[in-house]
Amino acid sequence: MRRAVLACVLTAALVLAAGAPAAASGGLTAVSSRFGSADGAYTYDTTAVPGSARAWVLAASGPSASGPGWTGVVLYVRGLLPRHEYGAHVHVNACGPAGPDAGPHYQHVVDPVQPSVDPAYANPRNEIWLDFTTDRWGTGGSAALVPWRFGARRPGSVVLHAMHTHTAPGEAGTAGARLACVTVPF
Repeated sequence: MRRAVLACVLTAALVLAAGAPAAASGGLTAVSSRFGSADGAYTYDTTAVPGSARAWVLAASGPSASGPGWTGVVLYVRGLLPRHEYGAHVHVNACGPAGPDAGPHYQHVVDPVQPSVDPAYANPRNEIWLDFTTDRWGTGGSAALVPWRFGARRPGSVVLHAMHTHTAPGEAGTAGARLACVTVPF
């Protein structure tokens, strides 16, 4: 299972990066962080995300001949709880010492009512959701592809949450406590 997850995440990363002209013109960002270190990754729950855990984020975007372009984000983690379901989302601000510092989820079309729990706005087509389940070694990964690019308003982080993301009205986009955060200069 560990190799399968790694192969899936690396394949997705290569596919995103292989859109060479698109990635080169639209942007390519890669971040590697150890939680609990001074490099922009914070741990808010050291049981669920130990300070020795690591995260890698690859983001790419590019133009599209038929629309507003695309953005892809790949998340790969290791050293987390084994066989655990985590939620993960792109958030508007960089990480900080407290979980709320990262702000709300980044939304392509911003919900006028905040916090956003309306599935018309809080969904994986309008936000970037990266939920994953770790294997028996605490390794996991996810990839998301959306049919839009970041404009002048850019996100600043990926936040790991306590559970997979809910989708029902009134709870859409929620995924429990913020466990950790990785600053990503998208």
